[in-house]
Amino acid sequence: MKAIIKITASIIAASSLSLAATLATVDGTKITDEDVTNALMQATQGRLAQLPAQKQEQLKKQFLDELVMKQLIYKDAKKEGITNSKEYKEQLQKIIESIKKDLAIKLWQKKLFEGIKISDKELKEYYNKNKQEFMQKEAVHARHILVKSEEEAKKIIQQLKGLKGEALKQKFIELAKEKSTGPSGPKGGDLGYFSKGQMVPAFEKAAFETPVGHITTEPIKTQFGYHIIYVEDKKQAVTKPFDEVKPYIEQRLKMEKFREVMQKRLQELKSKAKVQYK
Repeated sequence: MKAIIKITASIIAASSLSLAATLATVDGTKITDEDVTNALMQATQGRLAQLPAQKQEQLKKQFLDELVMKQLIYKDAKKEGITNSKEYKEQLQKIIESIKKDLAIKLWQKKLFEGIKISDKELKEYYNKNKQEFMQKEAVHARHILVKSEEEAKKIIQQLKGLKGEALKQKFIELAKEKSTGPSGPKGGDLGYFSKGQMVPAFEKAAFETPVGHITTEPIKTQFGYHIIYVEDKKQAVTKPFDEVKPYIEQRLKMEKFREVMQKRLQELKSKAKVQYK
């Protein structure tokens, strides 16, 4: 049942044609970026985008090499007469029949899904009853300089002392690139926005307590070393407006209704058919 109900994003979303970049050729046969992406999407069950960028690039290279090898083997198989054998043709026909059935089911599901409509009243009712889902937590945008010793951290604070505004920010970025041992150093110590619970307690407390445009006046000690923090911006906790989250709510309610409609339709089909279990 779960396998039948499952709909992939590629079926729900409208398909679009694009010119795929050629990544390799094997005796004139092109292997495109689209070929590699499709193979990766299958291997990761559609969760490719959730992987770190570095891991994605690593997998793309690996899968490109695999597709090249497959093409080489396929070409040799044809040369050996495999594709003209009885066994090949029989198995190919079975695969074709299976694909035809799966494709028909997916398009049938797509049609059923697209026929489901959610009214504005239903969308607003869900939003009003579940506003906690759309709460954007309080967040701070900070930079930091990480060094090994408290003495070194204090020297950096002295270098920044007396600076304000843009001068303080630019000097902080310069020192972060020069002295920070953290991975964010080359980016001027930029950690982006983070909410409570994402950083170690001591670091988080100092970042949220420091005013925007200021630095911590004392080194902040954590298990990683000693930090000087510059607070670039803060966002208060707010509830996202209805118009912003409306598409998400609509998709969620459509999926819930789809499951109900699907269950009812399957029961109807089953009641009209002669189904026997052995």
